[in-house]
Amino acid sequence: MANAENPGIGNDGERSSLGTLGARKLATTTKSHPQMQGITSRWLLRVLPWIEVTGGTYRVNRRLSYAVGDGRLSFGNVGAKVQVIPQELRELPLLQGFSDDAVLDTLASRFIQREYKPGALIAERGKPAETIFLLAHGKAQKLGAGKYGADTILDVLADGDHFGDQSVIESNDAWTYSVRAVTPCIVLELPQRAFEELISRSPALHAHVESLKERLKKPQDKLGQAAIALTAGHKGEHTLPRAFVDYETAPREYELSVAQTVLRLHTRVSDLFNDPMDQLQEQLRLTIQALRERQEYELINNRDFGLLHNADLKQRLHPRSGPPTPDDMDEILCRRRKSQFFLAHPRTIAAFHRECSRRGIYPTSVELSGTQVAAWRGVPILPCDKIPINEDKTSSILVMRTGQEHQGVIGLHRTGLPEEIEPGVSARRMETDGKAITSYLVSTYYSAAVLVPDALGVLENVQIGR
Repeated sequence: MANAENPGIGNDGERSSLGTLGARKLATTTKSHPQMQGITSRWLLRVLPWIEVTGGTYRVNRRLSYAVGDGRLSFGNVGAKVQVIPQELRELPLLQGFSDDAVLDTLASRFIQREYKPGALIAERGKPAETIFLLAHGKAQKLGAGKYGADTILDVLADGDHFGDQSVIESNDAWTYSVRAVTPCIVLELPQRAFEELISRSPALHAHVESLKERLKKPQDKLGQAAIALTAGHKGEHTLPRAFVDYETAPREYELSVAQTVLRLHTRVSDLFNDPMDQLQEQLRLTIQALRERQEYELINNRDFGLLHNADLKQRLHPRSGPPTPDDMDEILCRRRKSQFFLAHPRTIAAFHRECSRRGIYPTSVELSGTQVAAWRGVPILPCDKIPINEDKTSSILVMRTGQEHQGVIGLHRTGLPEEIEPGVSARRMETDGKAITSYLVSTYYSAAVLVPDALGVLENVQIGR
């Protein structure tokens, strides 16, 4: 009788037939293609409309805008003493483009550090507006007057935000809103009198401020664009205004970026071990997967053209409490027309679903490219693990409108490359060296452009910890 655990071996230990180990020497093994971890759904590459860029550069032409910048500032500290980095003051609309570093050093030294406890008023509605405030650390709420006297939240401010810089160039004005600390806040304050004193001592700063005042007096629409004079509702032979549409004189240009690698393969491998699978094709297939993953990472995180860094600061919001709530998602949706999808890390999506469950809300799902995905207000929420999770367990949620026809976000690429093996990816054979190793240059070219600022929004610093 054969042993059940060792076929072909009887109970007496003697083999009575050919065993499987020996039989495998004559058998053909059925094998899989090489498998690879780290391949994701890459939703961003799938949903972005891709524009062919034959010249290597894409220029975004816009209407002339008189609106000044609205950047965020960076700070340094020595122990508990916090100071704004002088060159960062150029992020203030008031000082954008000002080039005198010595004056900026003096101005940075005039800021006074104050600390506010949660619930304390940093600025109070109706009081004289005579101070520039820089929020170095913490979170605060900008509060307006509601219809029946109660406060209403206009905005949420956090690290690097500022307010009050416009007030110091106007006289006898008052705060139209209040700002209340939500967490302990470290704030740097510059009184108007200190700024005016510095203006009187610096001809360059005086000329810069006067130029800014003249710029802000020019007719502009609510978005800061040069106004187009129109009239409506008139009767008879009314004299019509004369107008033209002016353009930016220095529009932004996006140069295609590149992801590359040199794939090396020994000729002995490709000559002798090419059946049943082509060794070069399998090497290229896995290399292209890695390139595509890196391409999506760059489209999110690259400091030059990545979406996280190119969202307009007026389109960046902070959550009202901490985790991403339905209220926060509604707030970021209302900032643009025709939002087509959200993009978030899978853990951020899980945090949003926890907040929905806590409120007894159950988000719907929609079908996209044959796949059921979660949605909020009918807008798909797509997972993307390239969006970073910070050390403090916070992340970001992007929402965007796409396509040239909608003045949205677009992807840029170049196809028709020499020795192209799939659209936008080429593999050029380079040389075979003295060790019989053949090299192949694998390349792909890409970038992304935001055609108008409100096409892209970011909900920043959302907490995803349990």
